[in-house]
Amino acid sequence: MATDILMPALSPTMTEGTLARWLKAEGDKVKSGDVIAEIETDKATMEVEAVDEGILGKIVVAAGTEGVKVNAVIAVLVEPGEKAPSGEAKAAPAPKPAAEAPKAEAPKAPQEAPKPAAPAPAPAAQAASGDRVVASPLAKRMAQQAGLDLSKVTGSGPQGRVVKADVEAAVKGGASAPAAAAAAPAAAAPRPAAAPPQVLGATTAHPNSSMRKVIARRLSESKQNVPHFYVAMDIQIDALLELRAKLNARSPKEGPGAFKLSVNDLIIKAAAVTLKRIPAVNAAWTDEAILRFNDVDISVAVSIPDGLITPIVRNADVKGLSAISNEMKDLGARAKSGKLKPEEFQGGGFSISNMGMYGVTHFAAIINPPQAGILAVGAGQQRAVVKDGQLAVATVMTCQLSVDHRVIDGALAAEWLQEFKAIVEEPLSLML
Repeated sequence: MATDILMPALSPTMTEGTLARWLKAEGDKVKSGDVIAEIETDKATMEVEAVDEGILGKIVVAAGTEGVKVNAVIAVLVEPGEKAPSGEAKAAPAPKPAAEAPKAEAPKAPQEAPKPAAPAPAPAAQAASGDRVVASPLAKRMAQQAGLDLSKVTGSGPQGRVVKADVEAAVKGGASAPAAAAAAPAAAAPRPAAAPPQVLGATTAHPNSSMRKVIARRLSESKQNVPHFYVAMDIQIDALLELRAKLNARSPKEGPGAFKLSVNDLIIKAAAVTLKRIPAVNAAWTDEAILRFNDVDISVAVSIPDGLITPIVRNADVKGLSAISNEMKDLGARAKSGKLKPEEFQGGGFSISNMGMYGVTHFAAIINPPQAGILAVGAGQQRAVVKDGQLAVATVMTCQLSVDHRVIDGALAAEWLQEFKAIVEEPLSLML
């Protein structure tokens, strides 16, 4: 018996995706657990495993197809010797006929009844019958006060005379006046402003992936709807770098216990400890209440070829530095190859974005809703500082905290960053 293979929902927010490529061809044997296709979701490109066994009888959705709805039939699995159903049979259940139902409104083309707006030319002719516009004194005075051109107002009075009601309707943009019908296209004219700006010069189009579209939508929503507030501090990291070097020197060269700490690993741990001490920042906004997360789960921004993804180090406050380091390396590698599981990048209560490895000294990160905070980490630089009244040189890193002002006020953001600074500058507390 033929079994439909449906487009899976690979994340709670996924409504559609791109069928990137098929890893099985029609006629291939399929076992339960076999990877049969790669799906590009709104978060990443992920592999799809077969649930049933059989032969891939028919591929309904070709590789590279965009906008495939969740639960749509993408292929048909058949038993050995069984003939795959025809494509026509598969097209029948598709909701497209329903989508064409609105075309049934086309018969309502008789609703070209609006074409009785054809009488409108009569008043227009009246306007053209001479340079003089026929209007009541009150209508003229009202039009003058409103800065309205009476020649563009269709009169409803005797012999097309413009009266008070016509001017009021024109000023208000009311649809009741016939002139408003003529004004409607003009009102629609500004809409092309929403179209992409004119691009001068030669260009090459690179179609937006599903991930890029979602990144654009979510970041736009974040900047438009979340009141961002920023707090920045310079933090000396010489002690942190010294601790990192000592710990890495003690790591086994290879084997299960081997590790190599990065500055980012120590930053993740320091942020997690700070969130544990100041839990009000580990929160999210809802209209009904501010939700405080019980666990300290840190989302870490990772750049991938198609955009950006934030794998999560869960319970980072109770994990050791070596565990965080090895977990982050694994998450980062699988993020770049599109192998992350949905639960590994969905959720989290706080984010870190580190651009220090690119030499960036300072930047402001956009909050990742529904989280209320994200820490932007810059590069460590040798800078002149004053210590005990003396000029000295120290390695300084600028960190900027972006917070949702609905959840976190300025004083709380400053308190959190102050505590984070204290931990980073005295990093032995991370070992406790």
